[in-house]
Amino acid sequence: MRNIAVQLSNVSKRYTLHHEKPTLIENILARRNSEKFWALKNIDLAIKKGERIGIIGPNGSGKTTLLKIISGITTPTTGTVETSGKLVSLIELEAGFHSDLTGEENITLNGLLMGMNKNEIRRRMKDIITFANIGSFIDSPFYTYSSGMALRLGFSIAVHVNPDILVLDENLAVGDQEFKKKSLRKIEQFFKEKKTVILVSQWFDFVEKYCTRVILLKKGKVVTRGTFSSAYRRYNSEP
Repeated sequence: MRNIAVQLSNVSKRYTLHHEKPTLIENILARRNSEKFWALKNIDLAIKKGERIGIIGPNGSGKTTLLKIISGITTPTTGTVETSGKLVSLIELEAGFHSDLTGEENITLNGLLMGMNKNEIRRRMKDIITFANIGSFIDSPFYTYSSGMALRLGFSIAVHVNPDILVLDENLAVGDQEFKKKSLRKIEQFFKEKKTVILVSQWFDFVEKYCTRVILLKKGKVVTRGTFSSAYRRYNSEP
């Protein structure tokens, strides 16, 4: 994997869908009204270091599930995933925060979880706080934060970790318009630094402009991989 950042081999993901809450007897007898749903089926994918991969597809095609498996948030039912380098995911920005800790304390906690050491966290603390721009709330317990402040702090920590691989979901930026512009500038900086970037987005202009390769997912399968134009044509032409 010398030049490979992410390697997925025969990856599938199955979920069990429960259509109604089971009764006590059904729990005891393991009888439930449920069905198996394959969110991903037999995904083989190699992403080179420095590639900017865009993943598109209709709702329910498995895009977010694929990102969560790449990020290690969930595990595949079958197959293997290998990554090379420090990976940071912007999928679940509030994951890892402790409600009773202050914003500054949560920066330290999340920084450690994302692979920074204490010296790196100290060096970048001021930049993280300035970028998040949540004012005096940085010294307040996390449970007092609005959802917008929580997302801004999570985003700020993630982009200051200096990852080798950046994973982005549908929301490329968070917060108000000013913060969104600042967030997009930061993401564009990662593109210029030739980081490996994997993103899911329906913002097709953005995908076309920045992604070197585009993958189309439908019904949990890779339909095509290549240029944006070829993927977009099949996106519109196939059910």
